[in-house]
Amino acid sequence: MVPWLRLMRLDRPIGTLLLMWPMLWSIWLAGKGVPQSSNLLIFIVGVVLMRTAGCVINDYADRHVDGHVARTKNRPLVTGEIAPSSALGLFVLLLLLAFLLVLQTNPLTIKLAFIGLILTIFYPFVKRWSYFPQFVLGLAWAWVVPMSFAAERQSVPAEAVALFVAVVSWTVVFDSFYALVDREDDQIIGIKSTVILWGERDLQFIFFLQTLTLISLLVCGQLFDRNWIFLLGILVTAIIFGKQLWLARNRAPEPCFKAFLSSQWVGLVFFLCIALDVWLYPFR
Repeated sequence: MVPWLRLMRLDRPIGTLLLMWPMLWSIWLAGKGVPQSSNLLIFIVGVVLMRTAGCVINDYADRHVDGHVARTKNRPLVTGEIAPSSALGLFVLLLLLAFLLVLQTNPLTIKLAFIGLILTIFYPFVKRWSYFPQFVLGLAWAWVVPMSFAAERQSVPAEAVALFVAVVSWTVVFDSFYALVDREDDQIIGIKSTVILWGERDLQFIFFLQTLTLISLLVCGQLFDRNWIFLLGILVTAIIFGKQLWLARNRAPEPCFKAFLSSQWVGLVFFLCIALDVWLYPFR
């Protein structure tokens, strides 16, 4: 595989999918089931660009520690296949392309995009000094919610807050499962994460955040006056959450990684339920 594709994780689309789904949730609700085709295209391409940019800056930030972790020791910046300066150049290029896209929207969306940029750059360095990089990632991930509403409605209604909270908590959930995979290596090299902070209570905290996600989605459905299909999506999400906890019950790396990967089904199922709910029961 070409090193540049590996650097941008184009060979592993799971991260892009996990960012794409909440964007689709948001833009479908913001557009009342019929988002503008131009905005939909801008956000789909924007998700890919920002996800790849995030991977590049993350690998740049971790280039001195990735070699000490079994899962990341063969990344291009560790092996020397790509120079750090070249990676930074690619990061800037990806950001410029994303900025050109957001310029096609409106002033509010452009302003919000700068906050998203700050979160993207800030996130990879948080784990050096804080146990809460997963929460910063959650904020970066969920920033697509206000941006979607700004693009579709030129404003961000209060109802969007519930969806924002749901995406933040859901992101912390799946990234905590991901962090469980590397917990032993991270402790050795001094990298911090939520699951290291939580210790033996890790799954209890993950369960709490899963519950917060479900409650936030319920509130979101109420605020947007959604119907039984939306609720069905929440029920299926709860079932997947239960399966994830069962997989991770022994904290073994491989089952925890499977729990992380299964989060893509949360995104897909819930989007299909939103789309079908809005189609059968249009906004008034």
